[in-house]
Amino acid sequence: MGVGKSTVGRLLAERLGLGYRDTDEDIVAAEGRSIAEIFVDEGEPAFRAIEKRAVHRALAEHEGVLALGGGAILDADTRALLAGRRVVYLSMDVEEAVKRTGLNMARPLLAVNPRRQWRDLMEARRHLYEEVATVVVATDGRSPEEVTRAALDALELKEA
Repeated sequence: MGVGKSTVGRLLAERLGLGYRDTDEDIVAAEGRSIAEIFVDEGEPAFRAIEKRAVHRALAEHEGVLALGGGAILDADTRALLAGRRVVYLSMDVEEAVKRTGLNMARPLLAVNPRRQWRDLMEARRHLYEEVATVVVATDGRSPEEVTRAALDALELKEA
């Protein structure tokens, strides 16, 4: 959350001359409501099922840069589909998360005690991010352009 996946994803796509797609945006468009509303109205399990379908569809249809929501990797089938693909894990620490997002209430998984919940989420998910990642790029203190350059370098890709 707030790591810059959408911004960096768009920059990567632009630099590589590829299309860009964000599964969170796909979900909002298909459902006609925000992710926070889906969480409130239907709960996390229902959202995760919607997210899984959106990610699997996007992986099947899209050839360019794809940004996934932070919880997409919780699903074992999704992790299996990511195997063998170039996956960039954008990492940051809690202090950077606070600077970027303020850990605001619009993030349903951070509604109570956001710093602690963010840390707990990262402790639960970090190994899954690392499992699917081809490369890990730290975003702390870096501009989106610097993160994009670091991702391109780590993946050994040349700009189009």
